[in-house]
Amino acid sequence: MSKRDYYDVLGLKKGASADEIKKAYRGKAKELHPDRNADNPKAEDQFKEANEAYEVLKDADKKAAYDRYGHAAFEGGMGGGPRPGGGQGDFASAFSDVFDDLFGDFMGGQRGGGRQRASRGADLRYNLRVTLEDAYAGMQKTIEVPTSVQCGDCNGSGAEGGAEPTTCPTCSGMGKVRATQGFFTVERTCPTCSGLGQTIKNPCKGCGGAGRVQKERALSVNIPKGVETGTRIRLAGEGEAGLRGGPPGDLYIFIEVTQHDLFERDGAHLHCRVPVSMTVAALGGNIEVPTIDGGRSRVSIPSGSQSGRQMRLRSKGMPALRGAGQGDMFIELAVETPVNLTSRQKELLREFEEMSEDNNPESKSFFKSVKGFWDSMKG
Repeated sequence: MSKRDYYDVLGLKKGASADEIKKAYRGKAKELHPDRNADNPKAEDQFKEANEAYEVLKDADKKAAYDRYGHAAFEGGMGGGPRPGGGQGDFASAFSDVFDDLFGDFMGGQRGGGRQRASRGADLRYNLRVTLEDAYAGMQKTIEVPTSVQCGDCNGSGAEGGAEPTTCPTCSGMGKVRATQGFFTVERTCPTCSGLGQTIKNPCKGCGGAGRVQKERALSVNIPKGVETGTRIRLAGEGEAGLRGGPPGDLYIFIEVTQHDLFERDGAHLHCRVPVSMTVAALGGNIEVPTIDGGRSRVSIPSGSQSGRQMRLRSKGMPALRGAGQGDMFIELAVETPVNLTSRQKELLREFEEMSEDNNPESKSFFKSVKGFWDSMKG
């Protein structure tokens, strides 16, 4: 039985590029794999046929010979072509070429089994609580961070005396090993060197061969003006040291601004609830209110002010974290009802009440509405 054209087997036109050939084979391998075609007795032969075609076309020299002589290029000793029928060993070689494309990202993201002599250190997180006053003014703060640092005895190499590690004999420095299981070639991290590609004959006594040791470090952090809860500050290279001399990770500082007794924050604006006496609210007057910078501001209260009235102090809020400008401060009046009245005070208030019917328009309107409601219910 004559063999089919290898390009036809993969569904390609003659002269297809290497990327097109690999893509076509990958699709055929998925489509025709025997495990997915248990009810199709022809699938295995077609699968082997696709494997044989790819084994030739993926190799530039074999492809050139095939393009010129066809199947005759691999008959009668003309070349080292694939075994007739495309056996299992050929599939392991061919499928391994696309294995990284299919699964490489799940095996550490290292296509082609590249050597991984040193790994980057982990990023660290530090939660820092600051007061609202600190967030307003900004500050320089020293923090203590427990982390891994490079071992001073071996300078991060992990070997006693700073000696160079040797190439791992199991994986030949690749950091990964492959094993053929049936039709599949499985790639996994080398068990001898844990994927580093190197081994250490005499581990450093100070770090046990890791190249890093645990230590608490003091770091100075600049807290800019206007930070809010959730603000993240990145300190590059201040994270955990890398394994066996690898680069360090980063340190991320997450800010939490604590709740204030007087001020409530809303972005760059501040809100403050200020109690005022009944007489000041009624007659008007001046009061002093605190500001976040530790100072005071004089505020004029209009006569007849009610509870809940807001007044605005421009540029008395928080500085903007990004960009220029400053927020405002909003004062909410809370009119106080006097308590622990003397007999004379009560007498004056009763007299005042008798004379104030026309001075309480809202109360007058309310009770007028109540009377109308009652009258409608009686009718």
